[in-house]
Amino acid sequence: MSELVPDLLATLRAVETMWVEWRRMEQAGLRHAQEAVWPLYQRTRHFRVYTPNLIPGVLQTRAYTVAILAAIRRRRSVPDDIEDAVAVRMDRKSILQDARHRFAILIEESALTAGIGGVEVMIGQLGHLIELSATPTVSLGILPSRPDRDAAWPVEGFWMFDDAQVMVELVSGHLTVTKPSEIAMYAQVFAELSELASYGAAARARITAAIESIGA
Repeated sequence: MSELVPDLLATLRAVETMWVEWRRMEQAGLRHAQEAVWPLYQRTRHFRVYTPNLIPGVLQTRAYTVAILAAIRRRRSVPDDIEDAVAVRMDRKSILQDARHRFAILIEESALTAGIGGVEVMIGQLGHLIELSATPTVSLGILPSRPDRDAAWPVEGFWMFDDAQVMVELVSGHLTVTKPSEIAMYAQVFAELSELASYGAAARARITAAIESIGA
């Protein structure tokens, strides 16, 4: 029975905090939501990020972030503080230059051509992605669009913060997973997806192909 204790304790701690609706988190504006996660970023050493449809925030250009947050503001009818929220997110990107932190990031190939902000914004974002792929603290993998994904099919986007918690963004809110057994499941899925991804020159080739496709 003793092996069940960590999961039981984590479940009790998480009951009131694991699910947060966006309207509750963003009622004071998008800037507050951006600032709220900064302490978590600062204390995390190993980030594992998987996204099936968007470029992750730490890899975004300013123009891409503006497009994303503007769409969020319209969808969720939150106060218009986009410029302040964008500034916070851009400042947060400095963490990529801090050698104490490591980012393993997996992006589905389909996200490279998702229509966010228009052609100019997307081309600029993908060019920036190529530049950041050479950052020492970042391991960037692109997951190919192919029919034989049985062992590692696309799942919901998630962020893993060390082995302490997982954050999952959904339409109406975000879920924070702290139960050790569930965190282990996300770690396993991330490892399976990692094996399928392209890295280095092969990843940059896929990004370049996406740029050519968008600009055609």
